[in-house]
Amino acid sequence: MKPTSPPAVAQANAAGRVKDAARALGFDDVRITRADALRSAPYDAAGALDSFIDNGWHGDMDWMETHRQRRRDPGALWPEARSIVMVAQSYAPATDPLAILGVQTRGAISVYAQGKDYHDILKSRLKQLARQHAAESGAEVKVFVDTAPLMEKPLAAAAGLGWQAKHTNRVSREHGPWLFLGALLTTAELAPDEPASDHCGSCRRCLAACPTDAFPQPYRLDARRCIAYLTIEHKGHIAREFREPIANRVFGCDDCLAVCPWNKFAATSREARFAARAETDNPPIGDLLALDDAAFRTRFAGTPVKRTGRDRFVRNVLIAAGNSADAALVPRILVLLDDASPLVRAMAVWALSRLAPCGDFERERRRALATEQDADVIAEWRDASLRDGTSTTPAPDRPETAQ
Repeated sequence: MKPTSPPAVAQANAAGRVKDAARALGFDDVRITRADALRSAPYDAAGALDSFIDNGWHGDMDWMETHRQRRRDPGALWPEARSIVMVAQSYAPATDPLAILGVQTRGAISVYAQGKDYHDILKSRLKQLARQHAAESGAEVKVFVDTAPLMEKPLAAAAGLGWQAKHTNRVSREHGPWLFLGALLTTAELAPDEPASDHCGSCRRCLAACPTDAFPQPYRLDARRCIAYLTIEHKGHIAREFREPIANRVFGCDDCLAVCPWNKFAATSREARFAARAETDNPPIGDLLALDDAAFRTRFAGTPVKRTGRDRFVRNVLIAAGNSADAALVPRILVLLDDASPLVRAMAVWALSRLAPCGDFERERRRALATEQDADVIAEWRDASLRDGTSTTPAPDRPETAQ
């Protein structure tokens, strides 16, 4: 048997110290890979990224195209890096996140966004780990938590921290799919872990569970059809074909994660700050419809929801209202027909068309079209389904603006 070389022993010892320090700081898992791992991984992460962007599946996430070349390889982000320490923190819920979908009068908020923003928690711990490692090794370090052109999920798989599953999220045999990821890049040479292998087998539950058929094939996601993308990242109006499937989801979607069989090994997160608080625990739709910008910022301060902004969020809430079958929401929807945001006004039209008596809807339609200036909102009024008993007489056009 060939003896282990002194450099290999030193790298293994250094890796062990980093892992011990990470676990002591509260991370649920930690693994290490080489900075050039994606160049030789058994899957083509860069090719998958190119396919994703070239097909337009990234939608209006323009930053993915802008930073494509840097995202393909950590060496393009920081050439001096030699090793990457991938850390993970579980946010596994204590209850079934799909149960709320049966309560139409409440807005479903994705599990990851119900507690304190994971960026803050992970980055604070990761910075502590980086300081300890730098002081001990003399290495230069950089830390990232979903804030840089870095492919965390393929890197996590290369480090052995689970595999990138058919729903394109990362799954761990120990923690299921509920893991936040962070990366510590270092100039130190650390002994890498073995890459993870795929354990999806023939299972297709995540693909079948998607309400909007966002997976053109296993391991490929068309974000333009994904409810998480539509309700969080998408800046414009949400197409009609997706509104009913969105149901009462007002921020994100957990369906493909929640049905994964590996959840049976996922213990509830031990990080109390990830637990839902009163403001984010799938609140009543009526309460959310009443949010102005200040109230939105106050309610969702310190959570991922705040980053989306009030207008897009209320756009989502109005879709949930339209799907609620709760006519008691109509008075609050009527107020939003005159909202300053065209995103909000347009979805208020759709929600009203689903809930208001036909005569009331027609009256509001005529009133609004007399003054509405936004082309998309006008189109929403005119395309709204006219139900039995609603007049089919065209509403008057808005006055021509002076030339």
